[in-house]
Amino acid sequence: MEQPLTAKSQQAEKLIWLFLGGWTLLNILQACTLELHPDEAYYWIYSRLLDWGYYDHPPMVALFIRAGYSLFKNEFGLRLLTVISSTLSLRILWLIVRQYHADALQFILVAGGMFVFHIYGFTTTPDAPLFFFTIVFYYLFQRYLKADSWQLAVWIGLTISCLLYSKYHGVLIVVFTPLANIKLLKRWSFWIIPVLATLLFLPHIFWQINHDYPSLHYHLYERSSEVYNFADTLSYLPGQIVMAGPLVGWLLFYYATKTKVKDAFIRTLLVNGIATIVFFWINTFKGSVQPHWTLIAFVPLTVLVLVYFQQGNPPPRWFRYLAVCNIALILLLRLAMIAQLPILASYGHLRSYFGNAKWANEIKKKAGNAYVIFPGNFQDPSWYCFYTHSLKGFAYDTRFYRRTQFDIWPIEDSLQHQQTYYITDRKQVNSPNEITINTPKGIFFLNSVNDTRTYQRIDIKSDKYTATAMPGQQVAFDLTIANPYPFPIDFANTGQLHPVVLAASFIQNGNQPYAQRADTLVNRIKLKPGQKANYIFKLNAPPKKGRYDLIFSLRTTPFPGGRNSRIINFTVQ
Repeated sequence: MEQPLTAKSQQAEKLIWLFLGGWTLLNILQACTLELHPDEAYYWIYSRLLDWGYYDHPPMVALFIRAGYSLFKNEFGLRLLTVISSTLSLRILWLIVRQYHADALQFILVAGGMFVFHIYGFTTTPDAPLFFFTIVFYYLFQRYLKADSWQLAVWIGLTISCLLYSKYHGVLIVVFTPLANIKLLKRWSFWIIPVLATLLFLPHIFWQINHDYPSLHYHLYERSSEVYNFADTLSYLPGQIVMAGPLVGWLLFYYATKTKVKDAFIRTLLVNGIATIVFFWINTFKGSVQPHWTLIAFVPLTVLVLVYFQQGNPPPRWFRYLAVCNIALILLLRLAMIAQLPILASYGHLRSYFGNAKWANEIKKKAGNAYVIFPGNFQDPSWYCFYTHSLKGFAYDTRFYRRTQFDIWPIEDSLQHQQTYYITDRKQVNSPNEITINTPKGIFFLNSVNDTRTYQRIDIKSDKYTATAMPGQQVAFDLTIANPYPFPIDFANTGQLHPVVLAASFIQNGNQPYAQRADTLVNRIKLKPGQKANYIFKLNAPPKKGRYDLIFSLRTTPFPGGRNSRIINFTVQ
């Protein structure tokens, strides 16, 4: 039960509501004045093409954007539900810590100084709904620990499904929470939670099955193929400290670990917080880990620090001054972004928020209503689509990049045998009709492509995904080539303006030191929609010893060749 409000707690409530009002206003200003981060533009396309799943993430972010954008067709509309849910999140977080008699001013200094909370106060990525539903989960779970209620179990099951529909990181909460509360398995009501959450999540599971598990392939295989970089591990903990607060983060982590476990909820917070931080630290040994991926750990961190203060450990007076400076530093940065200070437009990640609208419209002036094909990233075509209010931007995922949702969307179908434009930041060889475009983001080169022919969605599967050979040794790969298009395809080059070539591309440190073309037998392949064909690719191993990422790639001019297969780990010894 909620405790009755005393005169002191009424004053605390007024202070909290004042804080939440200022928080909301700041986020509204940021959402209105700042151009989109490229990920936000990418997820905006999600919202235009709603589905039960996407290559990178589950669909909740698409629903957040769809709802807000239906009211305001601009950056603010795209971010509207994030602004609202952020304020609701902090309010619910206060209700959680209020059960431990937390001090309102200390709550503002700790929660208001969490840098990662500021980021997702307006930025609409899958982390925004993940943040909201994480806090809702803890609010409900705190009550469920005290009362064995099937109604609460139903609400928790619903919330967990929303967590999983937000971002796959939510599964960490699903795994670690029962581990911290084994006795809950004896409650009959507990089993409502996993059964209901699973049933509600089935549409996404079926989507994964129907699309050959693209998210699993990407997160478990593609990301794991990255070469280990010690700098990723070294920078991980400093990154976590910055996310917690550039000036006070180190101290908050110290306070949280000193909290005494006096009930099951505190134990749950400690297990979830520590396990999440350790889980992603371990992942740094497999590849880069972005600092904000641990977002769900900062909710327990906030609660644990405030509980620690109420366990007879009031913070020293200097902590208050340091916390105020921490918030002031974050506010200065955010206000500078709202004011759009020119220096920010050329600084690190911040520059991605500036100049995108003018850039997109400069390109559209030359390209008109034709499709524009961008190589090697999903960011540029996403910006182009949003700021031209169209779906005319397309990401050509080269063999040097990775697959994205553009490999699943039917946008590529509309390009076939049409006049399109291919845009790069480098001049192309033998392109007499190339158009040079000056934009706020630099100089770009636009080339017209007649009778466009691409095979980006073609999926090539191999009979093996690891191989070892001597230099120059011949290795045979049994490839299965599938046609996902709603129309037949023909690899024949007779009468084609742009011949198609199948190549085995060996990638090493972002470069292609060796490649081999398939023989002309591949050009005899004709596939109806949904049909598959087998092809034996006999390739010679690279002459130089080392570890390579082998990718089978289909190429037509003027494009550099797509990423049509999963990475095959190829070692020359």
